[in-house]
Amino acid sequence: MNSISMKRLWKILLIGPLTAAMRLTRNLRESLHRLVAHACLSGDLSYPLPVSVVVRGKSYVDGSGNILIGENALLYSGLHLETQGNALINIGSGVVIARGVHIVAMSGITIGAGTMIGEYASIRDANHHRELGVAIRDAGHVARQIEIGREVWIGRGVSVLSGVRIGDKATIGANAVVTHNVEAGAIVAGVPAVPIRSAITQNRV
Repeated sequence: MNSISMKRLWKILLIGPLTAAMRLTRNLRESLHRLVAHACLSGDLSYPLPVSVVVRGKSYVDGSGNILIGENALLYSGLHLETQGNALINIGSGVVIARGVHIVAMSGITIGAGTMIGEYASIRDANHHRELGVAIRDAGHVARQIEIGREVWIGRGVSVLSGVRIGDKATIGANAVVTHNVEAGAIVAGVPAVPIRSAITQNRV
């Protein structure tokens, strides 16, 4: 029997028992994975991370770690959090942040309780500026705080730019670029994001 046949035989013999073992231990493995992810994130933050926060996978923290996260938040894997200087990222209780979201603060970012942020959204409170004869990476930036209210729904791939304030219970459509303030209860979409209608009719959406 050649080596290829032997490998195939071993695979046939082992895959059944291994699959059964993985099924039996799935909940335990998931619990351990979340526990390790929580501990890793907690170790990177300047503020205590509540035990009630669920961390679904690896998070990445850059800069000062000046990040405050409220009770019962749900954080999916691939979350990137960055703070520079005295800037604070303040994430309220019950916030849900999906996979691959980037939140970068050089002035300050506040996210209200109960807000949901879709996959791969970007929330950055600073913009690079250009200076004659200076490479853009060395030309510095201008930072203005971002304030996101309570129960805001931010869709997949949304970009929220510096200085923006988003009111409570607003909805931001997928892939929108938010360059101006959004009123409470408004539904906005597009590039740049513009109002579609009031969220008074949201219950019929």
